Amino acid sequence: MVIDVYDPNYLAYDFGPAHPFSPVRLEMLLDLLHELGHPVGPMAPQPVSREDLLTVHSEEYVSAVEEADRGEPVTDPDRFGLGTPDNPVFPGMDQAARYLVGGTLLGAHLLFYDKAQTVIQLGGGMHHAQRDRASGFCVYNDLAVAIRYLLDHGATVAYLDIDVHHGDGVQTIFYDEPSVLTISLHESGQYLFPGTGEVHELGKLHGRGRKLNVPLAPFTEADSYLRAFSAVVPQALAWFRPDFLVVQAGADAHAGDPLADLLLTTQAFETLFQRCLEYADKFCRGRVLFTLGGGYDVHSVPRIWALLYLTIHGHPVASELPASWRQRWQERLGVDLPAAMHDPNPAYPPVPLREEIADHNRSITNRLLDSLMPYWYGSV
Repeated sequence: MVIDVYDPNYLAYDFGPAHPFSPVRLEMLLDLLHELGHPVGPMAPQPVSREDLLTVHSEEYVSAVEEADRGEPVTDPDRFGLGTPDNPVFPGMDQAARYLVGGTLLGAHLLFYDKAQTVIQLGGGMHHAQRDRASGFCVYNDLAVAIRYLLDHGATVAYLDIDVHHGDGVQTIFYDEPSVLTISLHESGQYLFPGTGEVHELGKLHGRGRKLNVPLAPFTEADSYLRAFSAVVPQALAWFRPDFLVVQAGADAHAGDPLADLLLTTQAFETLFQRCLEYADKFCRGRVLFTLGGGYDVHSVPRIWALLYLTIHGHPVASELPASWRQRWQERLGVDLPAAMHDPNPAYPPVPLREEIADHNRSITNRLLDSLMPYWYGSV
Protein backbone atom coordinates (compact mmCIF):
# COMPACT_ATOMS: atom_id res chain seq x y z
CA MET A 1 0.00 0.00 0.00
CA VAL A 2 1.25 3.46 -0.95
CA ILE A 3 0.36 6.53 1.13
CA ASP A 4 1.00 10.13 0.11
CA VAL A 5 1.82 12.65 2.84
CA TYR A 6 1.27 16.36 2.29
CA ASP A 7 -0.15 19.46 3.93
CA PRO A 8 -0.73 22.92 2.39
CA ASN A 9 1.29 24.37 5.27
CA TYR A 10 4.38 23.08 3.44
CA LEU A 11 3.97 26.03 1.06
CA ALA A 12 4.62 28.41 3.96
CA TYR A 13 8.27 27.26 3.98
CA ASP A 14 9.21 30.21 1.82
CA PHE A 15 12.47 32.19 2.02
CA GLY A 16 11.18 34.85 -0.37
CA PRO A 17 10.75 35.42 -4.12
CA ALA A 18 14.46 35.73 -4.88
CA HIS A 19 15.42 32.51 -3.07
CA PRO A 20 15.94 29.33 -5.13
CA PHE A 21 14.18 27.07 -2.61
CA SER A 22 10.72 28.17 -3.71
CA PRO A 23 7.37 26.54 -2.87
CA VAL A 24 6.40 27.22 -6.49
CA ARG A 25 8.17 23.97 -7.43
CA LEU A 26 5.81 22.01 -5.20
CA GLU A 27 2.76 23.91 -6.46
CA MET A 28 3.77 23.04 -10.02
CA LEU A 29 4.13 19.37 -9.12
CA LEU A 30 0.74 19.09 -7.43
CA ASP A 31 -0.95 20.91 -10.30
CA LEU A 32 0.80 18.68 -12.85
CA LEU A 33 -0.32 15.50 -11.11
CA HIS A 34 -3.88 16.82 -11.02
CA GLU A 35 -3.81 17.61 -14.73
CA LEU A 36 -2.39 14.16 -15.46
CA GLY A 37 -5.44 12.62 -13.78
CA HIS A 38 -3.66 11.59 -10.58
CA PRO A 39 -4.63 14.20 -7.98
CA VAL A 40 -2.89 13.72 -4.67
CA GLY A 41 -5.16 12.47 -1.90
CA PRO A 42 -2.75 12.76 0.97
CA MET A 43 -2.68 11.98 4.63
CA ALA A 44 -2.01 15.28 6.38
CA PRO A 45 0.60 15.46 9.15
CA GLN A 46 0.68 17.57 12.26
CA PRO A 47 3.63 19.83 13.04
CA VAL A 48 6.11 18.07 15.27
CA SER A 49 6.51 18.94 18.92
CA ARG A 50 9.51 20.53 20.50
CA GLU A 51 10.31 17.17 22.09
CA ASP A 52 10.43 15.54 18.65
CA LEU A 53 12.91 18.15 17.44
CA LEU A 54 15.10 17.68 20.49
CA THR A 55 15.70 14.05 19.54
CA VAL A 56 18.23 15.35 17.00
CA HIS A 57 18.58 19.12 17.55
CA SER A 58 20.06 20.95 20.51
CA GLU A 59 17.93 22.94 22.96
CA GLU A 60 19.91 26.08 22.19
CA TYR A 61 19.34 25.77 18.46
CA VAL A 62 15.59 25.12 18.69
CA SER A 63 15.30 28.11 21.02
CA ALA A 64 17.22 30.25 18.51
CA VAL A 65 14.81 29.28 15.72
CA GLU A 66 11.82 30.06 17.92
CA GLU A 67 13.28 33.42 18.92
CA ALA A 68 14.07 34.36 15.32
CA ASP A 69 10.54 33.37 14.33
CA ARG A 70 9.17 35.75 16.95
CA GLY A 71 11.09 38.58 15.34
CA GLU A 72 13.86 38.74 17.89
CA PRO A 73 17.24 39.65 16.36
CA VAL A 74 19.60 36.83 15.44
CA THR A 75 22.61 37.72 17.56
CA ASP A 76 24.99 35.10 16.17
CA PRO A 77 24.07 34.13 12.56
CA ASP A 78 27.31 32.23 12.05
CA ARG A 79 26.70 30.05 15.09
CA PHE A 80 23.12 29.03 14.28
CA GLY A 81 23.08 29.58 10.51
CA LEU A 82 20.01 31.81 10.74
CA GLY A 83 19.61 35.15 9.02
CA THR A 84 22.11 34.21 6.32
CA PRO A 85 21.59 34.40 2.53
CA ASP A 86 20.98 30.63 2.45
CA ASN A 87 18.66 30.63 5.45
CA PRO A 88 17.02 34.03 5.84
CA VAL A 89 14.50 34.35 8.64
CA PHE A 90 10.85 34.70 7.61
CA PRO A 91 7.59 34.95 9.60
CA GLY A 92 6.21 31.50 10.43
CA MET A 93 9.53 29.77 9.75
CA ASP A 94 9.45 27.59 12.85
CA GLN A 95 5.92 26.32 12.26
CA ALA A 96 6.44 25.74 8.54
CA ALA A 97 9.61 23.76 9.23
CA ARG A 98 7.82 21.73 11.89
CA TYR A 99 5.14 20.75 9.37
CA LEU A 100 7.80 19.43 6.99
CA VAL A 101 9.36 17.41 9.81
CA GLY A 102 5.89 16.21 10.78
CA GLY A 103 5.30 14.82 7.31
CA THR A 104 8.48 12.77 7.28
CA LEU A 105 7.91 11.59 10.85
CA LEU A 106 4.37 10.53 9.93
CA GLY A 107 5.83 8.54 7.05
CA ALA A 108 8.16 6.69 9.42
CA HIS A 109 5.25 5.99 11.79
CA LEU A 110 3.12 4.59 8.96
CA LEU A 111 5.90 2.27 7.85
CA PHE A 112 6.79 1.07 11.33
CA TYR A 113 3.19 0.17 12.19
CA ASP A 114 2.56 -1.46 8.79
CA LYS A 115 -0.02 1.14 7.79
CA ALA A 116 1.84 1.49 4.50
CA GLN A 117 4.59 -0.29 2.63
CA THR A 118 5.68 2.75 0.63
CA VAL A 119 5.30 6.39 1.64
CA ILE A 120 5.96 9.43 -0.53
CA GLN A 121 6.33 12.57 1.54
CA LEU A 122 5.69 15.46 -0.85
CA GLY A 123 8.08 17.77 0.92
CA GLY A 124 10.94 17.51 3.36
CA GLY A 125 14.37 16.19 2.49
CA MET A 126 16.14 18.83 4.61
CA HIS A 127 19.38 16.90 4.72
CA HIS A 128 21.81 19.76 5.45
CA ALA A 129 20.39 20.87 8.81
CA GLN A 130 22.84 20.08 11.61
CA ARG A 131 22.22 19.35 15.26
CA ASP A 132 22.79 22.98 16.23
CA ARG A 133 22.73 24.92 12.96
CA ALA A 134 20.63 25.65 9.89
CA SER A 135 22.43 25.05 6.62
CA GLY A 136 21.79 24.94 2.89
CA PHE A 137 18.11 26.04 2.95
CA CYS A 138 17.39 23.53 5.75
CA VAL A 139 16.14 24.65 9.18
CA TYR A 140 15.20 21.34 10.84
CA ASN A 141 16.41 17.93 9.69
CA ASP A 142 13.18 16.01 9.05
CA LEU A 143 15.09 12.98 7.78
CA ALA A 144 17.13 12.66 10.96
CA VAL A 145 14.04 13.04 13.17
CA ALA A 146 12.27 10.26 11.26
CA ILE A 147 15.33 8.00 11.33
CA ARG A 148 15.79 8.60 15.07
CA TYR A 149 12.14 7.62 15.60
CA LEU A 150 12.72 4.30 13.83
CA LEU A 151 15.95 3.68 15.76
CA ASP A 152 14.20 4.38 19.07
CA HIS A 153 11.70 1.68 18.10
CA GLY A 154 14.48 -0.86 17.58
CA ALA A 155 14.79 -0.70 13.80
CA THR A 156 17.78 -0.43 11.49
CA VAL A 157 17.65 2.14 8.69
CA ALA A 158 19.43 2.64 5.39
CA TYR A 159 19.43 6.23 4.17
CA LEU A 160 19.98 6.82 0.44
CA ASP A 161 20.58 10.36 -0.81
CA ILE A 162 20.54 11.17 -4.54
CA ASP A 163 20.47 14.95 -4.13
CA VAL A 164 23.37 16.55 -6.01
CA HIS A 165 24.65 17.97 -2.71
CA HIS A 166 26.17 15.72 -0.07
CA GLY A 167 23.73 14.67 2.66
CA ASP A 168 26.02 16.05 5.33
CA GLY A 169 23.50 16.74 8.09
CA VAL A 170 22.13 13.20 8.19
CA GLN A 171 25.62 11.72 7.98
CA THR A 172 26.98 13.90 10.79
CA ILE A 173 24.07 13.29 13.16
CA PHE A 174 24.46 9.51 12.80
CA TYR A 175 28.20 9.34 12.17
CA ASP A 176 28.87 6.92 15.04
CA GLU A 177 25.52 5.10 14.87
CA PRO A 178 25.84 1.42 13.86
CA SER A 179 22.12 1.03 13.15
CA VAL A 180 22.15 3.61 10.33
CA LEU A 181 23.72 3.06 6.93
CA THR A 182 24.04 6.28 4.94
CA ILE A 183 24.76 6.31 1.20
CA SER A 184 25.16 9.61 -0.65
CA LEU A 185 25.88 10.03 -4.36
CA HIS A 186 26.65 13.67 -5.09
CA GLU A 187 28.84 16.08 -6.98
CA SER A 188 32.23 16.18 -5.28
CA GLY A 189 32.56 18.62 -2.42
CA GLN A 190 35.77 19.83 -4.03
CA TYR A 191 33.52 21.81 -6.38
CA LEU A 192 30.16 22.13 -4.63
CA PHE A 193 28.47 22.97 -1.33
CA PRO A 194 28.77 21.73 1.41
CA GLY A 195 32.36 20.70 0.67
CA THR A 196 32.07 17.30 2.37
CA GLY A 197 31.26 13.74 1.36
CA GLU A 198 34.65 12.31 0.44
CA VAL A 199 35.34 8.59 0.15
CA HIS A 200 37.33 8.50 3.40
CA GLU A 201 34.30 9.67 5.45
CA LEU A 202 33.31 6.19 6.58
CA GLY A 203 31.93 6.92 10.06
CA LYS A 204 33.51 6.58 13.48
CA LEU A 205 33.43 4.17 16.41
CA HIS A 206 30.65 1.61 15.89
CA GLY A 207 29.42 3.52 12.86
CA ARG A 208 32.66 2.93 10.95
CA GLY A 209 32.07 1.33 7.55
CA ARG A 210 28.43 2.39 7.60
CA LYS A 211 28.76 5.87 6.08
CA LEU A 212 29.28 5.71 2.31
CA ASN A 213 30.00 8.55 -0.09
CA VAL A 214 30.37 8.55 -3.87
CA PRO A 215 31.71 12.02 -4.80
CA LEU A 216 31.24 12.32 -8.55
CA ALA A 217 33.11 14.59 -10.93
CA PRO A 218 31.38 17.63 -12.43
CA PHE A 219 29.69 16.85 -15.77
CA THR A 220 29.06 13.24 -14.81
CA GLU A 221 26.54 11.79 -17.26
CA ALA A 222 23.75 9.32 -16.64
CA ASP A 223 25.62 6.18 -17.72
CA SER A 224 28.51 6.88 -15.35
CA TYR A 225 26.19 7.84 -12.50
CA LEU A 226 24.05 4.73 -12.89
CA ARG A 227 27.14 2.50 -12.98
CA ALA A 228 28.30 3.94 -9.67
CA PHE A 229 24.81 3.63 -8.20
CA SER A 230 24.48 -0.01 -9.24
CA ALA A 231 27.98 -0.87 -8.01
CA VAL A 232 27.52 0.56 -4.52
CA VAL A 233 23.87 0.66 -3.45
CA PRO A 234 22.68 -2.95 -3.84
CA GLN A 235 25.94 -4.32 -2.44
CA ALA A 236 25.66 -2.08 0.62
CA LEU A 237 22.01 -2.92 1.19
CA ALA A 238 22.68 -6.65 0.75
CA TRP A 239 25.33 -6.46 3.46
CA PHE A 240 23.39 -4.22 5.88
CA ARG A 241 19.88 -5.69 5.40
CA PRO A 242 17.97 -2.72 6.87
CA ASP A 243 14.48 -2.86 8.27
CA PHE A 244 13.61 0.34 6.41
CA LEU A 245 14.93 2.40 3.52
CA VAL A 246 14.67 6.21 3.54
CA VAL A 247 15.35 7.97 0.21
CA GLN A 248 16.03 11.68 -0.23
CA ALA A 249 14.99 12.22 -3.85
CA GLY A 250 16.44 15.62 -4.65
CA ALA A 251 16.10 16.61 -8.31
CA ASP A 252 19.14 18.87 -8.62
CA ALA A 253 21.45 16.34 -10.28
CA HIS A 254 19.55 17.11 -13.49
CA ALA A 255 21.53 18.60 -16.36
CA GLY A 256 19.48 21.80 -16.29
CA ASP A 257 19.91 22.61 -12.63
CA PRO A 258 21.48 26.05 -12.12
CA LEU A 259 23.25 25.28 -8.83
CA ALA A 260 25.28 22.20 -9.81
CA ASP A 261 26.99 20.42 -12.69
CA LEU A 262 25.85 16.80 -12.91
CA LEU A 263 24.09 15.81 -16.12
CA LEU A 264 21.29 13.40 -15.30
CA THR A 265 18.23 13.32 -17.55
CA THR A 266 14.62 12.67 -16.64
CA GLN A 267 15.08 9.19 -18.12
CA ALA A 268 17.94 8.55 -15.67
CA PHE A 269 15.82 9.71 -12.75
CA GLU A 270 13.02 7.34 -13.73
CA THR A 271 15.55 4.51 -13.76
CA LEU A 272 16.85 5.55 -10.34
CA PHE A 273 13.35 5.55 -8.86
CA GLN A 274 12.63 2.12 -10.32
CA ARG A 275 15.85 0.75 -8.85
CA CYS A 276 15.09 2.24 -5.43
CA LEU A 277 11.77 0.38 -5.39
CA GLU A 278 13.46 -2.79 -6.63
CA TYR A 279 16.10 -2.62 -3.90
CA ALA A 280 13.50 -1.89 -1.24
CA ASP A 281 11.58 -5.00 -2.30
CA LYS A 282 14.74 -7.11 -2.33
CA PHE A 283 16.43 -5.95 0.87
CA CYS A 284 13.82 -4.57 3.29
CA ARG A 285 10.48 -6.11 2.35
CA GLY A 286 9.50 -3.10 0.28
CA ARG A 287 9.36 -0.71 3.22
CA VAL A 288 10.58 2.63 1.90
CA LEU A 289 9.98 6.29 2.63
CA PHE A 290 10.67 8.86 -0.10
CA THR A 291 11.03 12.57 0.51
CA LEU A 292 11.65 15.40 -1.90
CA GLY A 293 14.69 17.68 -1.55
CA GLY A 294 16.71 20.05 -3.72
CA GLY A 295 16.05 20.98 -7.32
CA TYR A 296 15.96 24.51 -8.68
CA ASP A 297 15.10 24.32 -12.38
CA VAL A 298 11.38 24.81 -13.00
CA HIS A 299 11.73 23.16 -16.41
CA SER A 300 12.78 19.82 -14.92
CA VAL A 301 11.85 19.58 -11.22
CA PRO A 302 8.06 19.13 -11.61
CA ARG A 303 8.65 16.49 -14.28
CA ILE A 304 11.18 14.59 -12.16
CA TRP A 305 9.00 14.53 -9.07
CA ALA A 306 5.97 13.62 -11.17
CA LEU A 307 8.00 10.66 -12.45
CA LEU A 308 8.77 9.73 -8.85
CA TYR A 309 5.09 9.85 -7.93
CA LEU A 310 3.94 7.94 -11.01
CA THR A 311 6.63 5.29 -10.59
CA ILE A 312 5.80 4.71 -6.92
CA HIS A 313 2.08 4.39 -7.67
CA GLY A 314 2.60 2.25 -10.76
CA HIS A 315 0.83 4.75 -13.01
CA PRO A 316 1.71 5.01 -16.69
CA VAL A 317 3.99 7.87 -17.67
CA ALA A 318 2.42 10.24 -20.17
CA SER A 319 4.63 11.21 -23.08
CA GLU A 320 3.27 14.78 -23.29
CA LEU A 321 2.64 17.34 -20.58
CA PRO A 322 -0.91 18.72 -20.42
CA ALA A 323 -1.18 21.85 -22.56
CA SER A 324 -3.36 23.58 -19.97
CA TRP A 325 -0.70 23.05 -17.28
CA ARG A 326 2.06 24.37 -19.53
CA GLN A 327 0.09 27.45 -20.52
CA ARG A 328 -0.89 28.26 -16.95
CA TRP A 329 2.65 28.06 -15.60
CA GLN A 330 4.29 29.71 -18.57
CA GLU A 331 2.05 32.71 -18.07
CA ARG A 332 2.66 32.77 -14.32
CA LEU A 333 6.45 32.35 -14.51
CA GLY A 334 7.18 34.02 -17.82
CA VAL A 335 9.22 31.09 -19.11
CA ASP A 336 8.81 28.45 -21.80
CA LEU A 337 8.23 24.94 -20.45
CA PRO A 338 8.90 21.66 -22.27
CA ALA A 339 6.04 19.87 -23.98
CA ALA A 340 7.28 16.34 -23.19
CA MET A 341 7.59 14.52 -19.89
CA HIS A 342 11.05 13.27 -20.81
CA ASP A 343 14.09 15.17 -22.02
CA PRO A 344 15.04 15.19 -25.71
CA ASN A 345 17.92 13.03 -26.87
CA PRO A 346 20.49 14.48 -26.77
CA ALA A 347 19.51 16.64 -23.82
CA TYR A 348 22.67 18.80 -23.85
CA PRO A 349 25.77 19.40 -26.00
CA PRO A 350 28.58 16.81 -26.11
CA VAL A 351 30.72 16.70 -22.97
CA PRO A 352 34.49 17.15 -23.37
CA LEU A 353 36.59 14.56 -21.52
CA ARG A 354 33.58 12.32 -20.96
CA GLU A 355 35.69 9.15 -20.90
CA GLU A 356 38.13 10.70 -18.42
CA ILE A 357 35.19 11.70 -16.19
CA ALA A 358 33.74 8.20 -16.36
CA ASP A 359 37.14 6.68 -15.54
CA HIS A 360 37.52 9.02 -12.57
CA ASN A 361 34.11 8.01 -11.23
CA ARG A 362 34.91 4.35 -11.70
CA SER A 363 38.12 4.84 -9.72
CA ILE A 364 36.25 6.63 -6.93
CA THR A 365 33.69 3.83 -6.74
CA ASN A 366 36.39 1.16 -6.59
CA ARG A 367 38.26 3.07 -3.87
CA LEU A 368 35.11 3.24 -1.77
CA LEU A 369 34.31 -0.46 -2.14
CA ASP A 370 37.91 -1.46 -1.41
CA SER A 371 37.94 0.66 1.74
CA LEU A 372 34.73 -0.97 2.99
CA MET A 373 35.81 -4.59 2.69
CA PRO A 374 37.64 -4.79 6.05
CA TYR A 375 34.61 -3.38 7.87
CA TRP A 376 32.07 -5.51 6.07
CA TYR A 377 33.87 -8.82 5.75
CA GLY A 378 36.98 -8.61 7.95
CA SER A 379 40.58 -8.63 6.77
CA VAL A 380 41.10 -9.95 3.27
